[in-house]
Amino acid sequence: MPGVAVNLLAAVGVGSLDNVLEQPWLAAVAVVCAVAALVWGRAAVRLARAEERIRDEAVSSGTSTEAARLARTAYRKDLHAAVLYGVLAVGFGLASVSSSPWFESVLLLVSVPGVFSLRYAPRFLAEARLAEQRSRLERRAEEVLAQDQLAPQRWAARLAPGALPAYEGFDIGWVYEPGTGMMAGDFYDVFPTGNNRLAVVIGDVAGHGLEPSITAFQVKHVLRIFLRQYRDPAQALEELNKTLSTLGRPEDMVSVCTVVFDTEAGTLRHASAGHPPAFLWHRGEMQALSATGPLLALDADAGYFSRDLPLDIGDLVVLYTDGLTEARSGGQLFGEERVAHIVRRDPGQETTLVCKALLEAARDFASSLVDDVAIMAIRRV
Repeated sequence: MPGVAVNLLAAVGVGSLDNVLEQPWLAAVAVVCAVAALVWGRAAVRLARAEERIRDEAVSSGTSTEAARLARTAYRKDLHAAVLYGVLAVGFGLASVSSSPWFESVLLLVSVPGVFSLRYAPRFLAEARLAEQRSRLERRAEEVLAQDQLAPQRWAARLAPGALPAYEGFDIGWVYEPGTGMMAGDFYDVFPTGNNRLAVVIGDVAGHGLEPSITAFQVKHVLRIFLRQYRDPAQALEELNKTLSTLGRPEDMVSVCTVVFDTEAGTLRHASAGHPPAFLWHRGEMQALSATGPLLALDADAGYFSRDLPLDIGDLVVLYTDGLTEARSGGQLFGEERVAHIVRRDPGQETTLVCKALLEAARDFASSLVDDVAIMAIRRV
């Protein structure tokens, strides 16, 4: 038997059993190629099963078979790679045990998968473009979804910013709690209107969704212009009311409360368009600053008036939107009396703590805050 083996090896060009591997490095390459062929082959089998399953699901549901075509293309490519590495493994394996150049000619079989590549190259490229297009569409869809998710946050950041500038002579605190569901129209603003004069605005547009939010954005920035143009906030509200009434959107009713602080005169001037009453803590007493005119966009010819009140060091003004007072527990509302009671309980605490105390009380009172809640507290220091 050993003699037969020696004669067989000699016939194929191998010298002896003592030196079977003429070129060991080719054997190592053959092993690597064999492993690669196995990996690509297993992948091709899995893709073939996936393609069959996707096609069956598409037929049963009546949907597009585009995913099945893409799976079929991936299967062909993996099968091509498996065949290529299989041929290389056989060729390098035979070449490693023979000194005869004849065995190296087996590597010419690599041309078979090469011809296969050339034959199906147009189809591969077309399906690659299809996969690329599908990827772009999916990426675009993800971007649109991300924008849809970020839009409410970005609108809220414009209407109710998380940071406000500091102004000398005032301690300003605020909180904002977004409600559930679609975007709402709560907004607030603080800005100087002249030397020693600071305007504070808080408002709410009726309804929820994109349109009320756009209206709130417009009201907030147009009111900045009017409050700088007119010293009387009531006149600014009248001009704003006329502007909104010309837009032909009566459903976008807006409530706004404006307070203009004048540190030189030691006064504040208050005007409100149908907004829940603000509260002024002055000389140990709580005073409600009720509305001085109807909601904006309700009546184009509506009139508004202002109140002038003294402003001492340590006085506190609290403003809020109706999401606070209309927080509901069963059939009961949180109400204005609870707001006044909480402020009256400790009016000297930091303004941010005043706002947080009101918000926490509303949370404890109601099962959930459905509407947006904005609260501001301003103390002259």
